[in-house]
Amino acid sequence: MKFLEFKKKVIGFPLFSTSHLNSLEENRQVLRNQLTKWQKKGLVIKLKKGLYILNEIDRKITLSRTFLANQLYEPSYISTEYALGFYDLIPERVADITSVSPKKTMTFENKFGRFIYQHVKITCFTGYRMLQDENRLNYFIAEPEKALVDFIYLNRSLFGNKDKEIFESLRLQNIESLSVKKMIKYAKIFKNHRFMNTIKLLVKFIKEV
Repeated sequence: MKFLEFKKKVIGFPLFSTSHLNSLEENRQVLRNQLTKWQKKGLVIKLKKGLYILNEIDRKITLSRTFLANQLYEPSYISTEYALGFYDLIPERVADITSVSPKKTMTFENKFGRFIYQHVKITCFTGYRMLQDENRLNYFIAEPEKALVDFIYLNRSLFGNKDKEIFESLRLQNIESLSVKKMIKYAKIFKNHRFMNTIKLLVKFIKEV
């Protein structure tokens, strides 16, 4: 299959996988060889094993990193540091896209950056919303309260007798927009007594600020 023919068949998709491409070429080895050749020429870009996009010139839209974050590892939703920055709850600019998933912890790196996924139990995989990027492609991101709860739970080894000092070091801002009721609700689903106490202390800290 020539690249122009291949491009016509996949150009309507934001990205494509090898399982999708198997329907376009009966000989899988030929397909793998072609993909390798097209990657070397810069015609196809590999996002991870088995997932690709066309090069910037040939693809119809510029894919957002938020959309890609959900596609690289499913199911997942954007949370923790990146979501806190997205909601302007911390002053720092977060370069890596951070997400959570009920699957094992994983990291992917490609030309779009680093995508980090941390594990949470399936019962804790909730508290997210669907948004659309500039190309009207859907992606999932934690609600502000869940992003903060996820962050503290996944970094709970840092919290202990000096919770207030660590809360201050987080340099949280715009916290008046947070719902403490939602924070308590989301914290309860982790069913961890010590963690629950930490969230209660955080709620108290937020009220005092």
